[in-house]
Amino acid sequence: MKIAILGAGNGGCAVATDLSLKGHQVSLLKTSNSMHNENYDYLVETKGLISLFEDGRTRTTRLYQVSKDLSLLAEAEVVIIYVQTNYHEALIQRVAPYFKEGQIVIINPGYFSTAYMLKYCDCAGLTIVEAESSFIDCRIAEPGIVKVGFRNVRNPVGVYPKQNLEKVRSKLDALDCRLVYLDSLLEASLHNPNMIVHTVGAVMSIPRIEKTQGDYCMYHEVFTPSVWRILEQLDKEKMDVLEALGCKRMPYVEACKYRNSLDDTRDGKEVFFWYAAMPTRAKGPIVVDSRYIAEDVPQGLVMLESLGKKLNVATPVTFSLIELASYALGRDLRKEGRTLEGLGEENIKKILDDCLI
Repeated sequence: MKIAILGAGNGGCAVATDLSLKGHQVSLLKTSNSMHNENYDYLVETKGLISLFEDGRTRTTRLYQVSKDLSLLAEAEVVIIYVQTNYHEALIQRVAPYFKEGQIVIINPGYFSTAYMLKYCDCAGLTIVEAESSFIDCRIAEPGIVKVGFRNVRNPVGVYPKQNLEKVRSKLDALDCRLVYLDSLLEASLHNPNMIVHTVGAVMSIPRIEKTQGDYCMYHEVFTPSVWRILEQLDKEKMDVLEALGCKRMPYVEACKYRNSLDDTRDGKEVFFWYAAMPTRAKGPIVVDSRYIAEDVPQGLVMLESLGKKLNVATPVTFSLIELASYALGRDLRKEGRTLEGLGEENIKKILDDCLI
């Protein structure tokens, strides 16, 4: 299958390599010059030669093409957007003219970016898929080598419009990405784990990040009993919003267990701490102004707060974390955040109406 990956960072390179190893024709398209330029230059020089290091084994493949020409996405059957969510709106606006009827567009993760697709694109012939979280936990270890720390055992996704699922399911299954299809795109949008674990973990880690100058692994240290109580209260607010939208309540730890373990009898909290304690976890965040805060507070928590206001659902912990993060970074994260107004209330209504079909 012809696949275009928009984004040549850690996740984009890992998924591009994985899909190429599975026999797909993969084009890796770099969307900016902000990061990972050395790796990109290496891939161009070697004509797409890239390796995946996982479980002590290295597998190597050659990508079909590596380019900064975003118009090449028009050739693909499946387009996967794999950039930080801060850049979703601007990127979707840039590439809107290149989408073609019949394409499947996967946004990983979503955070309601389907609304941006509706805002800027002619979506009549498109199927949009939002994922809860990145399929592969990884880092670019050196140019041309991506090191895998962990793979989700299940990847829940939501599909818009919902009626297209049966039409596109065979293509999605052919990706062999362990996809599981949710009843509602709303669930995929709001069950992004980073909205909960990154925001609480990173804000509560600020002294350790600065004291160690980044020699720190958040998952190994921060989730003490007191911090865990803050996380549970934030998670309760998220579930209150989901319930007000007509979705079932699912705690963060249960969603984590579903993605990370096939043993449904395990305790969800125990699965999270098993996942957090993995020795393969990369260090981070290494600076306070990292994606853990600079992405997931404005893109996740500001959106959650905006939904809460619209639905008359109280979100005091969400509010407090946004305030603390804004003061810590010295800028108003609400001004750069994802709101109903920015997403377009009419677009959110289309998504809600589709979920009720």
